[in-house]
Amino acid sequence: MEYPTIEKFIGNTPLVRLQRMPGDTSNTVLVKLEGNNPAGSVKDRPALSMILHAEERGDIRPGDTLIEATSGNTGIALAMVAAIRGYRMILIMPSNMSAERRAGMKAYGAELILVEDMEVARDLALQMQAEGKGRVLDQFSNPDNPLAHYESTGPEIWRDTAGEITHFVSSMGTTGTIMGTSAYLKTRNDAVQIVGVQPQEGTTIPGIRRWPEAYLPKIFDPARVDRIIDISQVEAEQTMRRLAAEEGIFCGVSSGGAVAAALQLSAEVEHATIVSIICDRGDRYISTGVFPA
Repeated sequence: MEYPTIEKFIGNTPLVRLQRMPGDTSNTVLVKLEGNNPAGSVKDRPALSMILHAEERGDIRPGDTLIEATSGNTGIALAMVAAIRGYRMILIMPSNMSAERRAGMKAYGAELILVEDMEVARDLALQMQAEGKGRVLDQFSNPDNPLAHYESTGPEIWRDTAGEITHFVSSMGTTGTIMGTSAYLKTRNDAVQIVGVQPQEGTTIPGIRRWPEAYLPKIFDPARVDRIIDISQVEAEQTMRRLAAEEGIFCGVSSGGAVAAALQLSAEVEHATIVSIICDRGDRYISTGVFPA
């Protein structure tokens, strides 16, 4: 008998119903638990996709050095896949990311370079590639990022809702999740509403961004998003804590932001099936103080 390796268990995550937080409503609010992926986040999907497709094209081969700018989850996922497939991984990340994220990357054998923000991280990654220090996968412009969600996340949601989904809500960072899932769901039912979540102006939410125009991810197509909801850091953190205390779902701040938007949307519609993404697990954020001690 040939047993599977850990990469075979990326995807097919649970889709569960919120019991209390939606209140008295005709809507069904569902969340997809991406923290159940092996490295603990939705980013396991594009990390595997980007490396496997690059291998298939002959762009990289085991033993090569890979470089990526990351705010955390993609870096952890890439470090895991690099460990599975046999690559050296250099990750460049903002220094204000949580200690758990840094520790996770190092545990998988990655080398870290800390910089002041994501824009600097992205510029440095490309500079290092130009200097011949490794290959940048570039989650921000790599079509294999949204392709992962077109091939897996979207079909799983369609299957698990038996095609009854009416709204898909996702926080936007690299935008790979919302781009790929939107592309798939729209092929099945163009009436499905795609809702993106971004921080309010001046607000910081880990994993969700309002990109300056010059740094807007090249994979992002605004035509694939029907609506954008702005969420504050306070709303995201409060919803994150409520998910743990009221629903037993222990997740991170970006997931709190996505569910806050889903609940706001639920208050506006009736007889809807709303699906939101729980991006990762809450244990990645304990040292930041967002959960009560």
